[in-house]
Amino acid sequence: MNQREGQVEFTVGTAFYNRESKLARDLGVLAASVYRRETGSLRVLDAMAGCGVRALRYWRESEADWVWANEGNPEVGEIVGLNLQSAIASGCAKVTHQDANRVFFECYQHKDYYDLVDVDSFGSPMPYLSTALWATKIGGLLYLTSTDGRTATGHLPQGSLKVYGAFARAHPAAHEQGLRLMLGAVQQCAAQKGLGIEPVFSLFSGQIYRVMVRLRAKPALTERNYGFLGYCHGCGEYRVVGWRKLGREICACCGRALTLSGPMWLGSLHNRAELEKMQTLAQNPKILQFLDLFRAEADLPPYFYTLGEIGRRGKIDVPARSRILEALRDRGYRATPTHINAQALKTDAPLKTCLEVARLCSST
Repeated sequence: MNQREGQVEFTVGTAFYNRESKLARDLGVLAASVYRRETGSLRVLDAMAGCGVRALRYWRESEADWVWANEGNPEVGEIVGLNLQSAIASGCAKVTHQDANRVFFECYQHKDYYDLVDVDSFGSPMPYLSTALWATKIGGLLYLTSTDGRTATGHLPQGSLKVYGAFARAHPAAHEQGLRLMLGAVQQCAAQKGLGIEPVFSLFSGQIYRVMVRLRAKPALTERNYGFLGYCHGCGEYRVVGWRKLGREICACCGRALTLSGPMWLGSLHNRAELEKMQTLAQNPKILQFLDLFRAEADLPPYFYTLGEIGRRGKIDVPARSRILEALRDRGYRATPTHINAQALKTDAPLKTCLEVARLCSST
């Protein structure tokens, strides 16, 4: 039975297809379309193609000139080939069944660099990160996936040490931490090669972490954008901690020692200029809503406060989030909902102020 997604029809059969990841595919196709319009060409490498729907959408909707769909499981080769038969017949695609790292090595060896490399891995993308960078064109896009939420959110700190070279601790904003650990690992790996990355957007949806970055010719890693996040279990406040202050930072609100996670990316999660370009092409109201949230989040500090934490620490029945946001803005702070947690807010106001505002709102 055929499925439909975006502008394409395809069959799944025994191949992998996650319906819940449609949003991530929508955003990837949109970013690829922007790239195609700006540069006049688009070559895509889908390293873990599953049933092939993502590669098919890049070809049809983003108007890719060439798509390489690699799926490591040869048993689903017939399905992938069937879904991409129009692109193959047009001389615009090929299908292979190799280990993704072998594919990236082949690209590097033949200097066959791609405008967009999509690595939709199960678990962590880190085993493929270094080689995926070899296959990506300077100025091109790298789209990474992680489904390893327990490691990213601090429930397996020894696991995060192995995977990311970072120590992750659990706290209420840990899903944002997952995105920042990925971005930090990509930035650090690129710097080893004398390169840099710039986030285009970062998405947490349905327990899946996806980050799209643009590869730059010069390193962008600094001690200001790659460091540690401190969380106070006493009062719930967060603080960015730089390398030079390790071991010397305490909570400014209550004086307790901070629990540190990191190192991780501390810069923007999204590029506002890139998001605006994507908005000019987007037609789906849901996608536009997410892009609006991304833009609002882009330059805010690397954490968020959940309404549950505000209620628990403030010992109040939490008022509507919209009222808290409005009150914070009235005081001159920036404040917005976050796409990462539907029951949270991002702001540059300290938690103490959020509690004060929430109490006032709940009493009126």
